[in-house]
Order: sequence, then structure tokens, then C-alpha cells
Amino acid sequence: MTHVATTAQPAADRAAFLREFLQDPFTVAAVTPSSAALADVVTATVPNTGAPVVVELGPGTGAFTAAIQRRLAGRGRHLAVEINARFAERLAARYPGVDVTVADARGLRDVLARHGHRHADVIVSGLPWAAFTPDRQDDLLDAVTGTLTPDGAFTTFAYTHTRWAPPARRLRRLLRARFEEVVLSRTVWANVPPAFVYYCRRPRTTPNR
Repeated sequence: MTHVATTAQPAADRAAFLREFLQDPFTVAAVTPSSAALADVVTATVPNTGAPVVVELGPGTGAFTAAIQRRLAGRGRHLAVEINARFAERLAARYPGVDVTVADARGLRDVLARHGHRHADVIVSGLPWAAFTPDRQDDLLDAVTGTLTPDGAFTTFAYTHTRWAPPARRLRRLLRARFEEVVLSRTVWANVPPAFVYYCRRPRTTPNR
């Protein structure tokens, strides 16, 4: 069953996001959830046919979760990996059809195995890449490329105003080294702040260093 959000949820989500940011700004790294407009662009790679295994990294309060659930419409499997236990608890209560796990995304292979899967068809990320050290970025992308199917897709987003900052430039280099195809979306102006999306397909078995 697809969950339908109530009008009270956006305000509650914003309050929860701000509260968690103030408690742990280096993990949350944003003061407000992503918009529905950005969620639609980020989740465009989730197929509307078949029974795909879709993994969501860093779902937070569920902005992308809702869009994934709408696209799946009861098909396939939807696993959400969230390091913040309070976010995970809220998410599991709101979306009983989603397998929510409290874990570091670097342990994605083990999370998939616990749910009976070896690979994911699509991985959607809400992780704050610009807040991570280079080593953590490397480890996270190892986890992503090591669990995607050969023709799998990975999507993540970045804020437009950080596009030319060193962490963002490094992330682009890493993505192009690890995927055969990397495409950038148009700017999603209906997000605060404006953002764009990386569409990455076909992980390389050996990254181009």
C-alpha cells in the first residue's frame, strides 16, 4: 500500500530535521528535508515495471522514501539504510512496507545479505557527500559499486551553490571513475537550496584511478 502523507507531516519533518541537525550537524548536514520536486528527479531511475530491489541510503525523514514507494506501487523490495536511530524509527512507523535498518551505509553488503539479497538494482542516496572525508567517500562508493547489479543505477544529489567546491569536484571525479555513465540533471530550483542530481549507471568492476 502506498503511503499518503498528511498535511501535518511536512512541518513535523522540518522540525525533526532541524532538531537532529542541531544535535549532530556532521551526520545530518542539512537543516531541512529535500523537496518533493527534488525527490521526483532523484528517484526517476526506479523502474515502474518488474520487481526491483531498491536501496535508499540516508533516507532521513522520508522525502525520497515517499517517491520511491509511489514508483514501486507495491512491487519489488525497498530497503532503507539510516544511521540516525530516531529518523529510522519515524520512517519505519510511517512506511511499514519499507525494510528500515539502522546502520552505516558502508556496511551495505551485510544489510542486503540480512534481507536475503546479494545485489541492488537501484541505489538512491540522500547522503551529505560534501560533509564526508575523502576516505569515507571512497568507502561509501565501494559499498555502492560492490552491491549494484552490472546494469544497475545509482543516483545522488548535490546543492548547486557547492557545485565547484573541492568536495563536489572530487565526488564528480570519483563517480566518473567508478561508473561507465554519469549524467547531471537540470537544476531543481524548487528545492531549498537549489540542487541537481547525478545519474550514474553501470558500475565499473575496476575503478579508473
